[in-house]
Amino acid sequence: MCRKNRERATDAVDVSRGATYARHMSSQSNSSDTSWNEGHAYDCLPPLPPAVELETKRVLKRCVTARAALGELKQATALIPNPTMLVNTLPALEARASAEIENIVTTTDRVFQQMGAGRALDEATTQALASRSALLDGFALLATRPIGTRTAEVVGSAVLGHELRVRHGEGTALASQATGRIVYVPPEGEARVRDLLANWERFLHEALELDPLVRMAVGHYQFEAIHPFTDGNGRTGRILNVLYLVEQELLPLPILHLSRAINASRAEYSDGLLAVTTAGAWEAWLLYMLRCVEETATWTTRLITAIQRLSDHTAAYVRTRRPKIYSRELVDVLFEQPYCRIRDVVAAGLVGRQAASRHLKALVGIGVLREETHGRERLFVHPKLMALLTGEADTFEAYES
Repeated sequence: MCRKNRERATDAVDVSRGATYARHMSSQSNSSDTSWNEGHAYDCLPPLPPAVELETKRVLKRCVTARAALGELKQATALIPNPTMLVNTLPALEARASAEIENIVTTTDRVFQQMGAGRALDEATTQALASRSALLDGFALLATRPIGTRTAEVVGSAVLGHELRVRHGEGTALASQATGRIVYVPPEGEARVRDLLANWERFLHEALELDPLVRMAVGHYQFEAIHPFTDGNGRTGRILNVLYLVEQELLPLPILHLSRAINASRAEYSDGLLAVTTAGAWEAWLLYMLRCVEETATWTTRLITAIQRLSDHTAAYVRTRRPKIYSRELVDVLFEQPYCRIRDVVAAGLVGRQAASRHLKALVGIGVLREETHGRERLFVHPKLMALLTGEADTFEAYES
């Protein structure tokens, strides 16, 4: 949509203006104007492709560097012997940041705690983890169908935790809570919304003369402007970005932490979306999204390289200090589940429950793990791994021999 999506039933804050907005059903009549008119349903949202040159010299130059960064990420991922540890962890980082863009705030540590404990800690963390599940559900769906309206419905349903379909009737409007002034009203009527979504699908898969990264960025604007659901549009749209890069074979797995860059520049993100609607500022929007892809790909490459180094270092340390319990499979479990449970070791088929408990406690004894109690659950956290996942550094302090 034109402003940063405000998806929750509760109020959300517009970080670019400091205004607080609340969703309400529009009581405004449709505008007969052929251009955007603030306060009226944007039923005249133009179909794709836009009637402007998208691949300008500046955009193409940025495409080259963004694709190079994605290539390095793809190569680094291919070198990981156990990609499960990336699929289990990096989508959780993406989901937490995407939720924060909607002012659903939790911490990375709490996200992994809840994953380990297997029970809800708080509503914000639960919502963030729902986005992780949605990303993985969408990834699984790519095996059977291309990205389209149905993919968006499946992803959106997982984000919200209930069945979601394209909205019908009047559109959802955004208005200033302080003044009541409507900021944006998306197109109204199920038939109009579905027509726009069908055009969005065709553009993503048939505009082959355009670079896939350009199609992703254009498609993201259009999805947010259509605002096809009554809730969950922002989180759903950002998940579709990552899935589209996988579908286009620019990523092997859904591990690009794209919302990290967006979250760090929320004002630019929301203002960029609005500027496309009000001024047709496509080049600025494309350059912004391409920069986010490039920065995030570079950061993610550094992170997974550091995780692999730490995995190898941990394995060598455990093999030296506790050779009787060492196995590479045991170390892999610790990296697949940053908050590990006894049952995780058992489920991996390594040892029985009593032996698993002894092994984890032995790793606590040599400083690899730290034991914590969460309710009735004993969790064993890998502090060095969590430091990589929660911080900005891509280095770690080595274990002392």
